[in-house]
Amino acid sequence: MTTDSLLTLDIDGCAVPLRVRRNARARNLILRLDEQTGGAVVTIPKRTSIREAYDMALRKSDWIAVQLKRRPAQVAFAAGAVLPYLGENHTVLHNPKGRGIARMQNEIWVSGREEHLPRRLLDWLKTQAKAEIAPRAHAKAEHLKALTHRRVGRITVRDTRSRWGSCAADGQLNFSWRLILTPEFVLDYVVAHEVAHLVHRNHSSDFWALTNTLTTRMDEARAWLNAHGRGLHRFG
Repeated sequence: MTTDSLLTLDIDGCAVPLRVRRNARARNLILRLDEQTGGAVVTIPKRTSIREAYDMALRKSDWIAVQLKRRPAQVAFAAGAVLPYLGENHTVLHNPKGRGIARMQNEIWVSGREEHLPRRLLDWLKTQAKAEIAPRAHAKAEHLKALTHRRVGRITVRDTRSRWGSCAADGQLNFSWRLILTPEFVLDYVVAHEVAHLVHRNHSSDFWALTNTLTTRMDEARAWLNAHGRGLHRFG
């Protein structure tokens, strides 16, 4: 179980959000950049005080400042923006007289009034993500019939920041819409990962072995997410 507290750090005269995240399973204080707030987050064990977390972040304020400067600039959804779609860069273009949204070659054409483009593009990307994810989840679950009575429940696509997917006890699967920005083999791995949790509610060696049977490039996909996953939160 996790609980969050929101604080502010003064770094070089700038107010930087600091989120303190208490996690009962944590053993040490862990500092990293926070995609949720645009600042930093410190994860702390159950009995560690918020003051200790704040003092740690304060001691590391120079590191935080450097990392924030290195962070890639946000890419707003607007005409001319370049964003990856299944791992391949596409340019967003606006067509005020068209209808709907169309993807062709390396372009995504969004029709309608320009002020509605960000919302329409986001809604479309979520729809595309679910269209890629849902059939894969059901197909992979078919392979597990002999291993579990649990079945895939409702599949949702949201703007999750802390994880790429999750599997509830009732079989409901939740995924980040940003998976549509990843290469196809990465999206496929995340779907396999969550479907495998229908059988193993942990990350044991048996879980990883099962996941590996449900997708073809598991290790490569995990490495890709570690290297590039954080950068996907700059879109939108």
